[in-house]
Amino acid sequence: PARPTDTRPPPSPMKPSILSKLEQLSHRLTEIDGLLAAENATANLDEYRKLTREHAELGPVVALFKDYRAAESDIATAGEMLADPEMKALAEDEIRSGRGKLESLEAEIQKALLPKDPNDERNLFLEVRAGTGGDESALFAGDLLRMYTRYAERKRWQVELVSSSASELGGYKEAIVRIVGQGAYSKLKFESGGHRVQRVPETEAQGRIHTSACTVAVLPEADEVGDVVLNPSELRIDTFRASGAGGQHVNRTDSAVRITHLPTGIVVECQDDRSQHKNKARAMAVLAARIKDVQTREQQSKIASERKSLIGSGDRSERIRTYNFPQGRVTDHRINLTLYKIDAIMDGDLGELIGALSAEHQAEQLAALSEEAA
Repeated sequence: PARPTDTRPPPSPMKPSILSKLEQLSHRLTEIDGLLAAENATANLDEYRKLTREHAELGPVVALFKDYRAAESDIATAGEMLADPEMKALAEDEIRSGRGKLESLEAEIQKALLPKDPNDERNLFLEVRAGTGGDESALFAGDLLRMYTRYAERKRWQVELVSSSASELGGYKEAIVRIVGQGAYSKLKFESGGHRVQRVPETEAQGRIHTSACTVAVLPEADEVGDVVLNPSELRIDTFRASGAGGQHVNRTDSAVRITHLPTGIVVECQDDRSQHKNKARAMAVLAARIKDVQTREQQSKIASERKSLIGSGDRSERIRTYNFPQGRVTDHRINLTLYKIDAIMDGDLGELIGALSAEHQAEQLAALSEEAA
């Protein structure tokens, strides 16, 4: 029996603006190959590292583009065979599979072209602050901190407490932890914002549901060199006696450190270690991350187009999620996702939430890329 001829129109060619960008990237990769092969390539190690990093980023995209061009060439060759009656059936098979390949390669190329967040692979500082709701808010801040700590443990990341201010009934008025692990920032960067809890507090005798809130801020750790320049003349460093529990040693020495960055007014305190030197080093690291965060925000607001990414805006004042204990549900308001597994989520099972946020962010980026290319 005669095979059905593939009468579908050929897939729409890739947009010229995207093709032109891919051609540029191919030329750049050839250029980098030449620079890395040069005898004096390692003379400037910083430049060498930059080039190898760029090579690693461009390589996969250019390889996909080569596959795309090869698939186009295969289709063209098969098209020439259509006129030969003996080769027609084979040619139609080749064209059919070639078109399928082109479509899937185009989708892969679009994803590969999406702008990479340079901070994705970094470690981070996660800050949790109690907001409205008094003691109950501080207890919830403690619950959120535990949730993130449990998530980090599941990912085999390291969690270090940098500074904390405990509340009388348990929980925290404020706590900062450093999370160290591959791709930590890429997973937790969408957690910045207002987190609201609805539940019956342990202190409530009447069994009434209360609403309280906490703020979470996720800051990528700044590189020690070059990312943020801290001018000593712009810093005021005070040492003082640590307050709260800690035994005689802590109460006897001025080991706690408070650093004020005079140009921005950012203040960081650290009093969790007995060593003044360690407290100062930790406070400086948090300060650098906060200043980098302020600079990044200013940059983003300058280049933010009308199409502002809802998920990636990281607006601290925006309420992003509600944890409703009586109904056992967690709702992320940015993507209208509700999950009825609050116990698992509070125990660090954040995979589904984080996956959905990342997927939505990627969809927003793809839509923006299509608009730019239109």
